[in-house]
Amino acid sequence: MKTVKDYIRTIVDFPHEGILFRDVTTLFADARGMRLAIDQLLDPYVGMQIDKVVGLEARGFIIGGAIAHQLSIGFVPIRKKGKLPGAVISEEYKLEYGEAVVEVHDDAIQPGEKILVVDDLLATGGTAEAGIKLVERLGGEIVGCAFIVDLPELGGHKRLADLGYEIHTLCEFEGL
Repeated sequence: MKTVKDYIRTIVDFPHEGILFRDVTTLFADARGMRLAIDQLLDPYVGMQIDKVVGLEARGFIIGGAIAHQLSIGFVPIRKKGKLPGAVISEEYKLEYGEAVVEVHDDAIQPGEKILVVDDLLATGGTAEAGIKLVERLGGEIVGCAFIVDLPELGGHKRLADLGYEIHTLCEFEGL
């Protein structure tokens, strides 16, 4: 029986030399793989109150939308700076080569709403932490953070766990 990890291909030297890029588009393209991933991402949250799913740009939109549909709840995108119309709040975070900014609409989450944060991959945890900060600034409560892939050597899982967040991942890959 195939696991989620079996559906994910590795692209060598992308986006630059020395990187092993974990490509989840092959998982998304396969109906069984996609269903398996969504079901397994949801499993620990069955029976929990979740009001909205927050997806991190860009592949988090794909799985976040599917999870929100499955739960019959709303979906909130957290986007790169300048991509959302209307009033937003922003959060800056560090990348290995500089800084980036993510944004969310300032009315996307109401105080007290229970939020599940999702993305395809957990690397350093910088984007996820920035997204979590946006949710909390709007008064949302994080019930969990779910990712398809964990790259443990980059420390994101530990980073978010040390901040007190429950992390759920489906598979791990060694290396960068």
